[in-house]
This record gives sequence, C-alpha cells and structure tokens, in this order.
Amino acid sequence: MTERLDGTVAIVTGASSGIGEATALSLGAAGARVAIAARRRDRLETLADRIGRDQVLVLETDVTDEAQARAMVDQTVATFGRLDTLVNNAGVMLLGPIVGAPVEEWRRMVELNLLGLLYSTHAALPHLLAAAESEPRNVADVVNVSSVAGRIARLNSGVYNATKFGVAAFSESLRQEVTTKHVRVSLIEPGAVATELVTHNRPEVIEQMVANFGPMEMLQSEDIADAVTFTVTRPRRMAVNEVLVRPTEQER
Repeated sequence: MTERLDGTVAIVTGASSGIGEATALSLGAAGARVAIAARRRDRLETLADRIGRDQVLVLETDVTDEAQARAMVDQTVATFGRLDTLVNNAGVMLLGPIVGAPVEEWRRMVELNLLGLLYSTHAALPHLLAAAESEPRNVADVVNVSSVAGRIARLNSGVYNATKFGVAAFSESLRQEVTTKHVRVSLIEPGAVATELVTHNRPEVIEQMVANFGPMEMLQSEDIADAVTFTVTRPRRMAVNEVLVRPTEQER
C-alpha cells in the first residue's frame, strides 16, 4: 500500500526534463506540494501547468551556485511553510577518455553532480530534521539520484564515475548521521535511461554510446520516478537506502 504525501512539501532539482520532470509529476500526483528547480524557466512553467499551479512553486535555479541553492530552499519554506523531501536529481554526464579530455567537462560534472547536491542538501537539512518531528508523517527524505556509474567504474567514464562514487559515499555517511532522527537518505542508481542526458556529450562520444547500447530497450524517466515515489512513500519504520534500476537487457 502506497502512502499519500498530502500535507508535505518536496523540492526536485533538475526538474525541467527527464527524470526530474517525471518525479515532480509523480510526487504531485501523490499529494505533495512541489518546488521545481532548474535553469530553464520556460520548461518549468510548462511543467507547473501540468502539476497544477495551486501546488507548485517554480524556482529558476542553478544549484552550482551555493547562494542560489540556499535561496531555493528558503523560498520553498517561505512559500509552503515546511520541507519534507529533497530530490537531488540535477546532474550531467560527460563521457570520454581521461587522456586529453577537456578539463572544463570535469569541472562541470564536479560542480553539478557533487557540489550542487552538497549545497542543496546542506541548506535543506535543518528543515528536513524539523519536518521529521512533525505531522503529518513524522519522517523526511533526502533522495540522491546517482547512477550505476556510482557502483561500477568503466572505461571512458572516469570522472563521471568519480562524481557518482562520491554521491554514494556522501549519502551513506549522511544516512548514518541522521537516520535515528527519522531523516531517511536514499540512493537511486539508474542504468541506461532514455533522456536528453546523452545529448550533452561531444558527437564522437554520442556515436560510441549509441554503438554500445545498440537496440537495447532503455528505461523511461517514469520508471525512475516510480522508484523515487516508492521510496519516499514508505511508512516511517521503513527506509529504502539504495535502489539499483537497470534495463532488463543491460548486462553491466
């Protein structure tokens, strides 16, 4: 039985497309009021109409800027009065060899996949701890959307692997710190998902990725949104610490 999220408030970062968009829709359907954060305001406005304007807050935010990440949290609490769920979904995947790599790609991944997540979580934690002590659910959640790349290091994924392994380590350490206070920390690790994440790569990298995956049927964003929603709707006594979700045909 899935519990409802009525009376609770969630923030979803990277909500302008893909997994973030699907997750915001799913949490909204479960009854949560949702702050949707990303850099592309036009897409957020369209998403807000789909969720329902009475239960959504649009926040044009670049979480790699610590001040903006903190403002995202502050505006959410000022508007809705609380914060029960943080879904750290914003991320970028820029693959390719380490030798001769554009270092700017590494910087982008570290700043978004790691620092953006850290800034958002740090700002949210006091409010999550408070929500865990109050009705309606007496529990709060941090959900970090990582990747199978946070479990298995692969050729041509070195720095992306490094950021996602870092997310896993941070998540487990934080879990141990706050779990007795009923703030649950969960790691969602998708395999291949059909989103625009791949399109941010250089053409030669995209070509290689297409060759690697071939005709495999990939996951859809809604599959990962289902995993997130399942995780945060568990009863207070149950914490889903880690979920690895791969396409049926994906071997590694």
